[in-house]
Amino acid sequence: MRLRMKKSAEKMEVEEKMSRQRMKGGLITMPFIFANEMCEKLAALGFLTNMISYLTQQLHMPLTKAANTLTNFSGTASLTPLLGAFIADAVAGRFWTIAIASIIYQMGMTLLTMSAVLPQLRPLPCKADQACQEADNGQLSILYASLLLAALGAGGIRPCVVAFGADQFDETDPKQKTKTWNFFNWYYFCMGASMLVAVTVIVYIQDNVGWGWGLGVPSIAMFLSIVTFVLGYPMYRNLDPAGSPFTRILQVCVAAFRKRHLAQVSDPKLLYENEGLDAPISIAGKLLHTKNLKYLSLSLSLYMAI
Repeated sequence: MRLRMKKSAEKMEVEEKMSRQRMKGGLITMPFIFANEMCEKLAALGFLTNMISYLTQQLHMPLTKAANTLTNFSGTASLTPLLGAFIADAVAGRFWTIAIASIIYQMGMTLLTMSAVLPQLRPLPCKADQACQEADNGQLSILYASLLLAALGAGGIRPCVVAFGADQFDETDPKQKTKTWNFFNWYYFCMGASMLVAVTVIVYIQDNVGWGWGLGVPSIAMFLSIVTFVLGYPMYRNLDPAGSPFTRILQVCVAAFRKRHLAQVSDPKLLYENEGLDAPISIAGKLLHTKNLKYLSLSLSLYMAI
């Protein structure tokens, strides 16, 4: 009896929370989300495309060292999304992960822009017929710190933006389900447009106007995107962290092992269910019981092994 009352209370709480969430989100939130991702792509691709030129011409790095720096930055920026996705799913949620990562990214872009603007943070210019002095350890430290901050920031933005945008639509509502496709269409269109601007306009500014403006423009755009993204907070559907799938898998395996001596439960209704926990990972708000991998069903047994 108590178990049924507890389940009923949990169900009412989940339904009330989902009802409040349905009043938010929708297409009106898309400009705020797209602006953040577009500016990240604008800054990252605009600098990455011309990074070798900056390192060899401005910091006077040997070509092999510049290529190695580019490879290290690209590799780090490709691995950090794993950390960003884990933090978003298990701890902070997507909104706060994107917001904090954007600030970290902004710090990296600002530091990189300062290194291009302030003469103290780069070697003295030299003529073509002179032996150029390579950047010293202090100047390289500023460069590496800015690249590391940019890679960490990108790791929190890239894996979360698409999922956060999809969160703004209720897939149980047929009307909003069709709008999800519109979101993805506009998302990839905006990403393509930002990439085109990055490899044309930004690279042109870097080569013909100067690296100060070439890095400053994406940095300013990133700052404006952070302000825009945060201003849209009251309109977002912010779902609670659903938890890392790796953590769940480990918990199920440990619980099944601890209850390995119990008999299999024939009635699925006797197994533990929590619609509040299942809601973020299941559209129906409930994970359906199947006949496969019955051994793992022991982890849902309400009785502990002695």
